[in-house]
Amino acid sequence: MTPGRLSARFRRLPVVARLMLTVALTMALVLAGAAGLVYWRVEAALDSQLDEDLTAYQQSLDRAVRTGQQLPPGANGSLHQVLDTDGRVLRSSDTVRDRPLLTPAEREAAARGATVHRDIGALLPITTGTLRLRADRVTADGHPRIVIAAAQRGHRDEALRELLAQLALASGLTLLAASYVGYRTARAALRPVERYRVGAAALADGTDDEQDLRLEVPADRDDEITRLGHTLNRMLDRLAASATREHQFIADASHELRTPLTLMRAELDVALHRPRTAEELTDTLRAVDTEARRLVTPANALLDLEQLASGEHIQRTPTAPDRPRPPPRRRLRPYRAAAERDGRTLTVEHDHATVHIDPRWLEPVIGTLLDNALRHGADTIRLHAQTHGGRLRLSVTDEGPGFPPDFLPHAFDRFSRAEASRTTPGTGLGLALVAAVAASHNGTAHAANTPPGAAALSTSPAEGLSATIRALSFVNHLSL
Repeated sequence: MTPGRLSARFRRLPVVARLMLTVALTMALVLAGAAGLVYWRVEAALDSQLDEDLTAYQQSLDRAVRTGQQLPPGANGSLHQVLDTDGRVLRSSDTVRDRPLLTPAEREAAARGATVHRDIGALLPITTGTLRLRADRVTADGHPRIVIAAAQRGHRDEALRELLAQLALASGLTLLAASYVGYRTARAALRPVERYRVGAAALADGTDDEQDLRLEVPADRDDEITRLGHTLNRMLDRLAASATREHQFIADASHELRTPLTLMRAELDVALHRPRTAEELTDTLRAVDTEARRLVTPANALLDLEQLASGEHIQRTPTAPDRPRPPPRRRLRPYRAAAERDGRTLTVEHDHATVHIDPRWLEPVIGTLLDNALRHGADTIRLHAQTHGGRLRLSVTDEGPGFPPDFLPHAFDRFSRAEASRTTPGTGLGLALVAAVAASHNGTAHAANTPPGAAALSTSPAEGLSATIRALSFVNHLSL
């Protein structure tokens, strides 16, 4: 199998299996290196001792051959052999007798004066008669002789074989333990990820209530897995909020559009039931047109609310509260005229600072608050715009009776209208739009009565509400 195919198969394995195999392979390399180092150090120590003993025995043999003395027996397992330059055995230990210990090439090298080192037999497989020999040339009675000193390697080889077995056993057990620990650690580390996957699968398959589905993230940790859990929970929050907005939009649309559509259908059914005069058809068309207008207004308001809730179309630009488009005088002219018809006054106060907001939504907010003040308020209407610390505080106040107390908690709910205002035109979406604009600019909306009127406020959490604002009032703080 080629390395490329092997790598591809490895990448297709589960993450736990890949981690375990990686740990096992790394541990095997580390253990092999450690075992090799231990074996090399022990072998070097044994060989050094064996070579020292063999060199000492070689020197004693050389002296005995030169002087014609009897050859010493040496330590346990030591052997000797004396050859002439033709390879004939002159003297030898009983164990080796006439057995040739040197190859012809080694014998010739020793005859020329070189020192020959040689091992007979291998460590593995196990064999008998393993030797380590040393040969050199010695002159005796004017004749060159080749003196061979040999030591049996049985004890040395047995010790190394035992060491190899112990190292193999220890390394194998350590590798198994490391692989098991690596597997358990990988499983434990990835268990939260699997739990997150199961939760996400339940959400994707619709097998769980997405409003209640949240991943269990430990509060006492701050590692990569817990941060992933927090990120997924934020994603689930956004999905839940999106689903809530979708359900709310559908519920609101069906709530608000059902009545006009039913009335339009009834008018058309009556008109088609029998022939009608031109005047009757005109009356029917006017009624249908009225209901169509009732459809357009809440439909546009609902679309605006959905656009604000998504937050995807907010484009902040440097804007001065005294210069929203169109110019203030022309923009406020209809409201001034409406106030004058009722014998009331509209005053405007503002500073000249610049804030970063989306000016497209400033006009409908002001228009909604002024409409409410004109319909439900009394006496002087004051429009006040003030900036502080890069935030805009916008308020519309009048001297009306204020909100009914039981209506205050629901003032900014969609289609929420006070009982006293149900006989006047309106959809109940105006203050909901005001609250949505405030929220899209990091503000909040709050309704409260301060005698003798009502206050609708939106402010940042760092600042308190002003108790001096009376009647209908909206305050929106927008961050740069």
